[in-house]
Amino acid sequence: MSDNRIIPIVMPKWGLSMSEGKLTSWLMKDGDKVTIGDQILEVETDKIAGTVEASDAGILRRRIGQEDTVYPIKTLIGVVADPDVPDADIDVFVSSYVVPAAEEGEEEAGPRYEFADTAVGRLRYTKRGTADNAVLLIHGFGGDLDNWLFNAEALSENATVYALDLPGHGQSTKSVPEPTVAGLAKAVLAFMDTVKIDKAHLVGHSLGGGVAIEVAREAKGRVKSLTLINSAGLGPDINMDYIDGFISSTSRRDLKPALENLFADGSLVSRQMVDDLLKYKRLDGVGDALTALREGIFTNGKQATNLSNALKSAGVPVLVIAGAEDKIIPLAHAKGVTGAKVEVIEGAGHMPQMEQAGKVNALIKAHITGS
Repeated sequence: MSDNRIIPIVMPKWGLSMSEGKLTSWLMKDGDKVTIGDQILEVETDKIAGTVEASDAGILRRRIGQEDTVYPIKTLIGVVADPDVPDADIDVFVSSYVVPAAEEGEEEAGPRYEFADTAVGRLRYTKRGTADNAVLLIHGFGGDLDNWLFNAEALSENATVYALDLPGHGQSTKSVPEPTVAGLAKAVLAFMDTVKIDKAHLVGHSLGGGVAIEVAREAKGRVKSLTLINSAGLGPDINMDYIDGFISSTSRRDLKPALENLFADGSLVSRQMVDDLLKYKRLDGVGDALTALREGIFTNGKQATNLSNALKSAGVPVLVIAGAEDKIIPLAHAKGVTGAKVEVIEGAGHMPQMEQAGKVNALIKAHITGS
């Protein structure tokens, strides 16, 4: 049965490797009014826990999925519908629901990571979508492209979205000959050259925000807009206890408390997240790369590069997003930006693109559309 007044809630796909998720809890009950952006349920993956947010308004008519149960991606776990849709129509919709087939060209295992051999070395990246508009996602210190698990797919509806691992991070080269914001910006431009991105909307998180501003300064004609999420480069202050704790941690016991500083809700730091980062930190060259970046980007406990003037003269639309409970970079840095749209996200810390993904995605989409 096809009825556009009946909206399926399905197990989402967050990231390239996700094939299933656990429905940990429902946050709404049958009969509740649903508005766009409402958090309906919580899901846990092997990477992180997150919430599924409503993409349409209506009434939560049927909770199908059971709590503490694992479901494959795209499985029907709930139904939102207008109040005047008969229960019999809901019954037919549920009984006849078929999990959508993979899209044309999509392998069963999902899209794969790719590698680009650039002027600064081999960089890992992902590419989602096929639209002409290009969006490039740039992660922060100690992160990787998986920091955009909840964003890349959503943003690819009307754009081709790239997310890369910066040098010294993820599965990219661990060689960082120029461990500065400017050096990382050169790496981003080398990546754009290699994969033939002429011009892109840049979305940078934390250190990645500073890198994005520097790219705009060095190559104005290649940047359509800037979205800066808890961005570095907008003031001197930084939580060096976090930076140093992240670099020095060698065990789960040490690393987990450091990572909890990234979130308003520390319980989002899963065991798998900690284990994945420990594996990364044990790779050859990672310790040296992170230490070199620390020395080049943070001097005497402060951010070494102030990009406020560069941002003012960027000449492109700028959106600044900040988590209200950020423990890494002071909220005052974002609030002090002039000539940009500034959005403060309640209930989020340093990682609002994970903690409040729906709100962040909607803001970025609107910003890109209007740029």
